[in-house]
Amino acid sequence: MKETSSRPYLLTFVICFILWLLLSGSFKTDDVFAGIVVSAVVSIITSKRLMILNGLILTPGSLISLLRYLWYFLIELIKANFDLAGRILSRTIPISPAVVEVQTSMQSELGRLLLANSITLTPGTLSVDIVEDRILVHWIDCPDRLDLEYNTKRIAEGFERHLKGFLK
Repeated sequence: MKETSSRPYLLTFVICFILWLLLSGSFKTDDVFAGIVVSAVVSIITSKRLMILNGLILTPGSLISLLRYLWYFLIELIKANFDLAGRILSRTIPISPAVVEVQTSMQSELGRLLLANSITLTPGTLSVDIVEDRILVHWIDCPDRLDLEYNTKRIAEGFERHLKGFLK
């Protein structure tokens, strides 16, 4: 069942209005009124796409969680790049590609989307499909063990742990 909250509209309106004020640099009544109208129109026009924002958790701690996730992602990105570069520069190119399933406990569409994108943006893995609570991942160096729990722990668990601080 889809959530029909007004929070995404309000969030989009506020972001658009703040951007309007920053870009116009004016607090004249006419400019502020125009900003309100434009922000409202943008919120209404984009209404079908806004429901994905229901997955956001807006608390004072969510910004800290977002920053922790970005730091974790950067570290994982660097490690994966060095690992992949080592494989490419090796004489034998030690790869064992396979398509595996990863289970996610992210509840929102936005949470699953960001998890799949995090996996894809990390060299050596590519999210192929999302079906309910499972993500199909092409893994460049898959070990012999192909069980769901192991794959989830190696590929998605760290990202998921950090994403849960600001996403459902």
